[in-house]
Amino acid sequence: MDAALVTKLRILADAAKYDASCASSGAPKRSAGKDGLGSTTGAGICHAYTPDGRCVSLLKILLTNFCLFDCAYCINRRSSNVKRARFTVEEVVTLTVEFYKRNYIEGLFLSSGIIRSPDYTMEQMLRVAKALRQDHGFAGYIHLKSIPEANPWLIEQAGLFADRLSINLELPTVASLERLAPEKHAPAIAAAMGQMHERIIEAKAERRRFSPTGQSTQIIVGADETTDGSLLTTTAALYKNFSLRRVYFSAFSPHAEASSALPVKAPPLQRENRLYQADWLLRYYGFSAEEIASGGEDGMLDLEIDPKFAWALKNRDRFPVDVNTADREMLLRVPGLGKRAVDKIIVGRRHTRLRLDDIGRLTTGLKRIRPFLITADHRPVRLTDRLDLRTQITAPQRQMRLF
Repeated sequence: MDAALVTKLRILADAAKYDASCASSGAPKRSAGKDGLGSTTGAGICHAYTPDGRCVSLLKILLTNFCLFDCAYCINRRSSNVKRARFTVEEVVTLTVEFYKRNYIEGLFLSSGIIRSPDYTMEQMLRVAKALRQDHGFAGYIHLKSIPEANPWLIEQAGLFADRLSINLELPTVASLERLAPEKHAPAIAAAMGQMHERIIEAKAERRRFSPTGQSTQIIVGADETTDGSLLTTTAALYKNFSLRRVYFSAFSPHAEASSALPVKAPPLQRENRLYQADWLLRYYGFSAEEIASGGEDGMLDLEIDPKFAWALKNRDRFPVDVNTADREMLLRVPGLGKRAVDKIIVGRRHTRLRLDDIGRLTTGLKRIRPFLITADHRPVRLTDRLDLRTQITAPQRQMRLF
């Protein structure tokens, strides 16, 4: 690889780190033909996954970090004094194929700044995916970050070659978008996400290929004054209206080129982590955005404890619940019990009355569970109502002295 290409790669791989929507789990099984290249499995791309199912070996780059837009929160905005670079279509294709052959990566995540026009930029990204599929028989995972202002036909064409498309919502409110990214328009973003949603549903009904792992979006956290409660309300609406596979939260990271126009400091990464935990409760545990937010104060999540535990502490009147009689919905709200454990509890209690040791074999969070659960041999009595319950459960364990 020549020095110029290495320099581009260094710049554009680093510039892509602010794009969070790069998970690839859920791609359909696909294997290249005799003269093709790459494969995917039902759980993600090829065979390297993190414990939560995401692949860790995507080539994650920008086509270019040049940009016509001047979004206040973006390090690659027009007025930012950063090193710029641009790949050609052929360079991205070559990098993907050669890196795959060397077992460096197992798929491609491609985003871009806006160059010349949204249509031109989207067309360049489309050409990359099309060349990989048609010219090189590449059957690995491809995720394209679509541009909402681009011609709808270009986005539809991209869906024929990409495993997943995503369009960044950017900011959680229209007012924030107008103030911090005035060249982007909320109606255009919503329209593009709606169009993509319709095409995905149509393709599934007609059993044809179009962005088979769905669409996702990204929301920047901490660049405006939006509370966690409002963020979760927006997230719930996105899942409902667009059937998104994932909403990604990206904590705004201040940097040397950050705009002074930003109204608030960036939140800690811990806030981003709590939002992901809250998102999990929204999607899989039957919580509403309002319920999750009520566990904190003033619309903000408690950064010191996870959202489910925070909600349980604020709703102690609903606990303890009997593991042998409670319905599934209530068991899912017990701190320390996950979906798999609850499903096993429901199966197990059909045959015997469950004891505390039985629950301990299903989860490592027994300390957290004890105050909220009744079993055949355990009743917490006054433990649930202790004023220092939070401290008792979250107190760090101390290493015993050896001498």
